[in-house]
Amino acid sequence: MVVDVTNPMRPSRLLPAAAGFTLIEVLVSLFILALLASAAWKGVDAISSARKVADDNLQGTLRLQSVMTQLDADMAQVYDTQVVKGFQFDGANLRFTRRAAGGVQVVVWSLRERKLLRWASTETTRVGELQDSWRRASQLQGREPGTLVALTGVDQWQVYCFRSGSISNCQSSGNLVSASGAPPSSNEGAAAAAAATIAREQLPQAIRSQLVLGDGASVSGLLSRDIMLSPQP
Repeated sequence: MVVDVTNPMRPSRLLPAAAGFTLIEVLVSLFILALLASAAWKGVDAISSARKVADDNLQGTLRLQSVMTQLDADMAQVYDTQVVKGFQFDGANLRFTRRAAGGVQVVVWSLRERKLLRWASTETTRVGELQDSWRRASQLQGREPGTLVALTGVDQWQVYCFRSGSISNCQSSGNLVSASGAPPSSNEGAAAAAAATIAREQLPQAIRSQLVLGDGASVSGLLSRDIMLSPQP
């Protein structure tokens, strides 16, 4: 207790000192909070970016797997009808006939403007319709109904054929067989006999598909895959 000197009989209380932060302290605190918030935002943004990259890579990998699975399924159903060529690759277009639930169809995988496309004709059991589909398949522009974009960012595509224990570019001529499946006889001198025997290339037992992926693709580099064809009856 403090005694008032003007009035010794009346006690006097001490006033409490003023409490709170100074302006400098408040500014320093706000600055520290701003630094912490900025660091936290950068961390969240980095995590979000890393997650997006991981998701894109995963989707790209799944896309590649889906495309290779479809190509595997197509090759597993390749069927030489003896009406048109069963298998043909010209450097940019892979054409073949395959078995389907409703008969036979023509399928084309092609590389156009760094895009790997797939087109399939309607299924048919008629010779004339199959021949028409094969002719249409040789004139595709990449904008026909039913054309699907399988992959983007494809710089190059090459297909190699396994025949009789050796591998070669599918653009080179393969072994010739007759329509019956036997090698053409060298004794066939008569024109009628030669006309009766239709010489055609032997279907490969397997193929090697090599894709060079660049900008715009989910992954870059060389993608090589060996695929078995369906055994012919």
